[in-house]
Amino acid sequence: MPTTLITGGTVVSSTGRTSADILIDGERIVALLEPGSTVLGANLAETADTVIDATGKYVVPGGIDAHTHMSMPFGGTTASDDFETGTRAAAWGGTTTIIDFAVQKFGERLQDSLATWHKMAEGQCAIDYSFHQIVGDVNNASLQALRELPNEGITSYKLFMAYPGVFYSDDAQILRAMQTGAETGLMTMMHAENGPAIDVLVSQLLEQGKTDPYYHGIARAWQLEEEATHRAIMLADLTGAPLYVVHVSAKQAVAQLAAARDRGRNVFGETCPQYLYLSLEDQLGAPGFEGAKWVCSTPLRAKEDHHQDHMWQALRTNDIQMVATDHCPFCMKGQKDMGIGDFSKIPNGIGSVEHRMDLMYQGVADGKITLERWVEITSTTPARMFGLYGRKGVLAPGADADVVIYDPSGHTSIGLNKTHHMNMDHSAWEGYEIDGHVDTVISRGKVVIDDGKYLGRKGDGRFVRRDPCQYLI
Repeated sequence: MPTTLITGGTVVSSTGRTSADILIDGERIVALLEPGSTVLGANLAETADTVIDATGKYVVPGGIDAHTHMSMPFGGTTASDDFETGTRAAAWGGTTTIIDFAVQKFGERLQDSLATWHKMAEGQCAIDYSFHQIVGDVNNASLQALRELPNEGITSYKLFMAYPGVFYSDDAQILRAMQTGAETGLMTMMHAENGPAIDVLVSQLLEQGKTDPYYHGIARAWQLEEEATHRAIMLADLTGAPLYVVHVSAKQAVAQLAAARDRGRNVFGETCPQYLYLSLEDQLGAPGFEGAKWVCSTPLRAKEDHHQDHMWQALRTNDIQMVATDHCPFCMKGQKDMGIGDFSKIPNGIGSVEHRMDLMYQGVADGKITLERWVEITSTTPARMFGLYGRKGVLAPGADADVVIYDPSGHTSIGLNKTHHMNMDHSAWEGYEIDGHVDTVISRGKVVIDDGKYLGRKGDGRFVRRDPCQYLI
């Protein structure tokens, strides 16, 4: 099998950094070696099929985005990135694995929904992928199907406390699903917002003529995220199910998670780049309909209340364990503009899968997190949280050769006509400047990005079966 040697770089893990060469044989890492090492008297730099010079650069495990929605139907339309375009964009940004969501609609067999998502993704992905299972119809048949998910290599499922009439589960349904999750070792993922209360506020705001995108954030008040987060924690506490709360945006919700973890509970939280950088005032409150670009749920929070600063702090203290994107892109023309005159009709979602690694590295450059923490929250913890660690999330013998060579002296300008490969007609990150650059991306031993060129193709990625959570307390 072809061999690749990465030389001269600083290998960074979640626990430290070291100067080492990495030897790849085929799709796997076979050794981390002292720089300039020989094997059986042979100079590896002379015998390897490919030598990549990483001098002055960081060598890190490929990013894992554990929350994406390719081709997701929502709000009368479908996310603009499919598995081909979305995974290609992910590769450009240093992400080598995504975990997407198979969506069960009300009245549909859960097994059929999973089969549909397998069919959509197979042969289309540029990088490796796996699935979580959305349960949109909690009933006896669905609960039985949940018990069978581990046999399919899927060890997590998602419920919604929001979107009545679409994905919403009431407390009784959540309780039953969590009981099943606890019995089978499945991770319960939760969209924690009080959907019925949100619907009341939406109706009242529209009746008052408050129709602009800004009011999306007002209707989805932080109190409704905190309340739902607390309720989910209590149900998980009762059933013994591990709980993972997605896209946490409010500092008060973080406090609920931290308190549960202080009691020794298996409760975890994810945030997203938008909740670290963007705000209700500056983005959702942009003039006219411009704010629709940043309509997502949970919503952007008020900068004056310091939610963004608190999210960075929570990442430093591990009150939030990891960063995903909730990548669910919609174009302004023909999709987001469905909500002109009624913010509740704007499809909820932001495109970020290409920029997560860069945006989080900027936190390193700004002194908000350490280099090791960057690796931990973007790769190692996602691997451990969702049963991929050892194969993904680490640079070690036996692991898949998913490797990113990152140049801290480089520069990345984000924007529609700069770094942008997502299938969108705008960029939520227009004008952001990053003090670093993804130079080379290797996915299972194959160089897919190098020197500003895309060398991969659809079908390079494979479905990855997952083990149970490796992060439990």
